[in-house]
Amino acid sequence: MHLRSLFLLIASLFFALPWMPEASAANSPKIKYPGGKFYIWRYTLKDKQGSSYSIDHPGRWLSHKSVERRKKQGLQVDSTDLPVSNRYLKMFDKVSDDRIREKRKGMIACTIIGTSRWNNTVLVRSNDTTVFNRLGALDCVRKAELVWTSPDSISRTIKQKAHESFNPWDSIKAEYYGNGLEQITMLMGQRLHNLGHKGKGMTIAVLDGGFMNCDVISAFRHANIIGAKDFVYPRSSHFYQETDHGTKVLSAMAANEPEVMVGTAPEARYWLLRCEDQQTEQPVEEDYWAMAAEFADSVGADIISSSLGYNDYDNLPNYYHQHDLDGHTALISRTASMLAQKGIILVNSAGNSGMGPWKKITFPSDANNILTVGALNTDGKNAPFSGVGPTQDGRVKPDVMALGSPASLISGRGFIVRDMGTSFSTPIVAGLVACLWQAFPQKTALEIISLVRQTSNGYEKPDNIYGYGIPNFWRAYMIGRLDSEK
Repeated sequence: MHLRSLFLLIASLFFALPWMPEASAANSPKIKYPGGKFYIWRYTLKDKQGSSYSIDHPGRWLSHKSVERRKKQGLQVDSTDLPVSNRYLKMFDKVSDDRIREKRKGMIACTIIGTSRWNNTVLVRSNDTTVFNRLGALDCVRKAELVWTSPDSISRTIKQKAHESFNPWDSIKAEYYGNGLEQITMLMGQRLHNLGHKGKGMTIAVLDGGFMNCDVISAFRHANIIGAKDFVYPRSSHFYQETDHGTKVLSAMAANEPEVMVGTAPEARYWLLRCEDQQTEQPVEEDYWAMAAEFADSVGADIISSSLGYNDYDNLPNYYHQHDLDGHTALISRTASMLAQKGIILVNSAGNSGMGPWKKITFPSDANNILTVGALNTDGKNAPFSGVGPTQDGRVKPDVMALGSPASLISGRGFIVRDMGTSFSTPIVAGLVACLWQAFPQKTALEIISLVRQTSNGYEKPDNIYGYGIPNFWRAYMIGRLDSEK
């Protein structure tokens, strides 16, 4: 190993040590959960009767870009796209109003904190267990499930200062991609960039747990971040002071600092959507993810990059089993399986359970018609932590592999770091999917997904560890161009 490479490795490890400021919430000071004991229930409704919307006029709740994305791919707006029935929501409100009139001391009426139109569900928060029973008895309710219980304490958010400039060793002179070179060349993505396909005109929604300092880090001064939204309840009062996991994920795509780091889609547009609760691990996070995915659809996102996955929840042993990995049992997977039908490509991490008792991919990476990404080391071998397949119904998983052990990223403090996980191999692929789709805007989401799989190096003999293998985006481009000329 060259001395400079050794120096870079030591420096990156130093700045990624767990005792550094971007450490996990588990290492932060604890405070009592504000507001006392609360619960969140998920109510699945029987139908959408009484909706004030019509599938004949989707522009009333979907953006023009969202509607046009469907039209271009020959997809129809259907009943799943309709918002939850206003009439049923009024029934929920009436139960809440009745409880307020009863004026039970210390009890707080229920609050609707979100809905999912694709799953036809309503999320309700309250500290009054009686109101949950009353809601569950409504004629419009098909199923009721407790999905969140407030913890006794949570970690206190600590703001981390972002450095205004990079460290001297972060720069690699005369190398355009800087620290991002290896992860893009492994997939031959630089050749798409050479043709001018850098994601321009494509919109990527990043679903994650936090985007620390993305509003001030110099690495993102040229990134086209068009919006941000929080789906975790209660909403963060300091959106850009949460975990930097999403910051690192975003950097793999959106960073645009030549000789320091250039991501795989530096000219794409980005929505930053927070849907992971760092304080607890509970089923409600599947609802938050679904709400974020539906929002991404509504604002016209083309691609979703999600480095999130679930299989085990706090105080809920055996909530899921491996036989549930069928693409439709888990709410989050059921939602993810619908995305291609809406004209969106989901690129999701395979999960890091390969060395644990679970070992397999996590939810929603079992979904149908998505790209599930595993992690490789620098030798092109699978990282042992990378979740494996197949799905319960025998589909190949993961779909493809990319560098994730380690990947070069930018932390919430603005430094170049090396970090490991399928969380970081995923956005590398997602960015290049955007570049490929930019080159062939006439193709559908399903056609792009198929093209990426078919041009991966293990497509002829897929397995449960590498899936279809390492994608070759230059080969995908060449074959896509031949198809277009026919």
